[in-house]
Amino acid sequence: MLRSFSQRTLTAAACVALLSACGGEATDGSEPEAAGAEEPAIIDVRQTNFEEIGDAFKAIRGQLEGDSPDFAVLEASATTINANAQKIGDHFPEGTGMDAGFDTEALATIWEKPEDFTAAHQKLIETSEGLITAAQSGDVATFQAAAGELGKSCKGCHDQFRVDDD
Repeated sequence: MLRSFSQRTLTAAACVALLSACGGEATDGSEPEAAGAEEPAIIDVRQTNFEEIGDAFKAIRGQLEGDSPDFAVLEASATTINANAQKIGDHFPEGTGMDAGFDTEALATIWEKPEDFTAAHQKLIETSEGLITAAQSGDVATFQAAAGELGKSCKGCHDQFRVDDD
């Protein structure tokens, strides 16, 4: 029985290797499946971009939890968020979502409703610009309100275009 299992395993492995050597081209005219395909570099770029936004927002939260926030840190973090927000539009080429088999939380809705995604992206840019202005004001209440608006912008986009990871 062990010998039979080993032979089947070797045969299956040989078939997989043979199919891989063929380049994964579909014979029925359809596109090859992304499963097993190399993930496009743009996915790493966009994930890094979002991580930087998240890190900047954490720095903001940390400042707001203290008694007297450093507005230089708040402005720098808001500027980072805005700069990274402006890059997002270039980070979602068609075919780089979960439905294509890649390790990402990007839902197909991004490409199915491009106008909605563009509007959500624009709202993020606008609210992050408002965050910079609020940081420059030096007023904690103004900044907190702007941070709340930015949070709503992020949540709105996540609710519609990203897998719920809660």
